[in-house]
Amino acid sequence: MLASGIFDKPTYRWWVFSAVALGTLTSVINHGGMSVALPTIAQHFNADLSTAQWVVIAEGLAISALILPMGRLSDIIGRKTVYLSGLVIFAAAAILAAGSQSILMLIAFKAVQGFGAAMTQGTGMAMVTSVFPADERGKGIGSHASVVGSGGVIGPVVGGFLITAFDWRWLFYVNFLMAVAAIIVVIMVIKSQAFRQDTRNRTYDFPGAALSTAVLLTFLLTVSNGARMGWGSPQIIVAALGFVGFLVAFVWWELRAPSPMLDMGLFRSRVFSIGISTNFMSFLGITSARFLMPFYLQAALGYTPAVVGIVLLPNAVSRIVMGPLSGRLSDRYGWRPFNIIGLLMSATGLFMLASLTVSSSVALVIAGILVQSVGSGLFQSPNSASIFSASDSSRHGVVAAFVNLSRNSGNVTGVAIATSIVTAVMASGGFEPNIDAVLEAGPGSGILDSFMTGLKVAFFAMGVLQVIGATASAFKSDSRPESASRPTDAQSTSTRSG
Repeated sequence: MLASGIFDKPTYRWWVFSAVALGTLTSVINHGGMSVALPTIAQHFNADLSTAQWVVIAEGLAISALILPMGRLSDIIGRKTVYLSGLVIFAAAAILAAGSQSILMLIAFKAVQGFGAAMTQGTGMAMVTSVFPADERGKGIGSHASVVGSGGVIGPVVGGFLITAFDWRWLFYVNFLMAVAAIIVVIMVIKSQAFRQDTRNRTYDFPGAALSTAVLLTFLLTVSNGARMGWGSPQIIVAALGFVGFLVAFVWWELRAPSPMLDMGLFRSRVFSIGISTNFMSFLGITSARFLMPFYLQAALGYTPAVVGIVLLPNAVSRIVMGPLSGRLSDRYGWRPFNIIGLLMSATGLFMLASLTVSSSVALVIAGILVQSVGSGLFQSPNSASIFSASDSSRHGVVAAFVNLSRNSGNVTGVAIATSIVTAVMASGGFEPNIDAVLEAGPGSGILDSFMTGLKVAFFAMGVLQVIGATASAFKSDSRPESASRPTDAQSTSTRSG
């Protein structure tokens, strides 16, 4: 354990940040490595694009469905407890995933990893925002974004190296070792009493948790299966109607529950509602690019997974720089200009990627990735800081969960929409979305040309969404975060317990 005196010092917030950062890094490296590994995994199990996408979607689906209940649970029983439990589940699932004998087994174990990740993501950012004063919240969130960017660098590069030199299963072995290290650090560093809990009503909203899970499952299952089963199929129509029904029931219950899973009053704040909506739109664009680019780089340009990881580096490097920079600047100058400019830059990058051909230079590819990622990095930290400003810190568990929910549901929906667009375009040209055929096709082949057309349509559509998000952000109030005249939660708790 750390010396007890460290808990009473202002620098303790950086100890908490570091402990959370290691857990975040573990999760992001897992995600970044999987983006590079997916084509190889699909070939290993002889899976088509519609099936292979579920390796990514299963984890995101579990995270999205469970993150709100886990965030609320952390507000009630303690964030350290929930965070540690999530790391343990994540580590166990990594070992099980490494031993998968079929793609269905791998998908199942990735869903279990998502359960663990929901527990860490629903609490990690809340712990960071709770120990930073309000006028430094952008700095804390920006530094957290820098960690995400670092993981984005390490994940594709290390993942590409491990796949090329060894086997895709090594991604999960590394996952396990990092998760174990994070567990040890969290036990040593984080003090449970450093975070305020919601003492107003400690009753857990089980009906709200069940309904929120049902809402997200029906929505994400609908969008992720629409292309494969047909948007007009009876199953998809029933699922869509189920989503609407569960959503109405969830809102009705949350407005009446004595201790709601999600305080619906938060949506009365224009800052909160626009912030959550545009965060979702931003991640639709980010994920579509991250999901499709490895296929483009391997199929059209003929790169190996190791080279693909290097080409995708600018995406993560820009976030390392832009996360803390935009967070600090927004602490001084407000959120709105960074939200608008960031989303417009992201749109520009996606439009550049929509212009790619089978003979495009790698310089154009990197330029498009860089512009898109700088824009999203400029947007995210100020936007997240604005969302947290709309709530009391005792509710930051559920708010952090909702911020991460908008990200993860955006990730899952982005993959599903990108897959649907590419699949539909290829089907209209008379081609099956067979990954092996696309990867093995040469320039001038019909199936590769059809895939490229679908890719262009997907990137252009996502670029338009970023423009819509920038327009909505123009109506967001532009305020500097309130001054933190009061001590941080960590300091207050330390004073009381001392």
